[in-house]
Amino acid sequence: MGDVARYLSDAGTRAALLERLLDHVYLSLAPLVVSVVLAIVLGLLCHRFRAVNAALIGLSNVVYTIPSLALFAIIPALIGTRVLDPVNVITALTLYTTALLVRPVAEALGAVPAHVIAAATAMGFRPWRRFLTVELPLAVPVLAAGVRVGSVSNISLVSVGALIGTGGLGTLFTDGFQQRYLAPIIVGIVLTLLLALVVDLLLVLLRNRLTPWVLVGKA
Repeated sequence: MGDVARYLSDAGTRAALLERLLDHVYLSLAPLVVSVVLAIVLGLLCHRFRAVNAALIGLSNVVYTIPSLALFAIIPALIGTRVLDPVNVITALTLYTTALLVRPVAEALGAVPAHVIAAATAMGFRPWRRFLTVELPLAVPVLAAGVRVGSVSNISLVSVGALIGTGGLGTLFTDGFQQRYLAPIIVGIVLTLLLALVVDLLLVLLRNRLTPWVLVGKA
């Protein structure tokens, strides 16, 4: 631990760590937000149209099986960006997380009780209002569980992007291995774990805020 203490004692190192941590937060959470929106839209399509459901779920399964490093390398050729552009990692993680969330969203919407939908319709709720105020809120617990998994997955996969030169805490691992210096690797692992725990805690708090009736039901 003496090496870690000496490593962290340098002000320049601490500033660099903060910059890399902020990069990691951006690279992992930006695609998560975009993916939630995309997954809700695609999940609704899967819920409403059986043929679309089979096609999208199948495509999602295929996307999620592509190795992350291969996808990071392919994305620049597909969208015309530079190899070191952070948008490559964001695009790849958006695809992964959307693929992860589509099925849970579709299943959650399909699990909304028919009598609840019928009651909302009888009260004069138009389809979009019914979806936004009745069906989607009831799907939040399942969606939140998927988002929690997606957040941890993203925070982990961003580190892989360091192998192609993208920033984030993953650069601590590559630097440590190249220099045969254990301190940055240990710091990188600890910061990654802490970031995952903090994000997960915030998502749980957000889920509880959005679904207070679930907490009441458990009381």
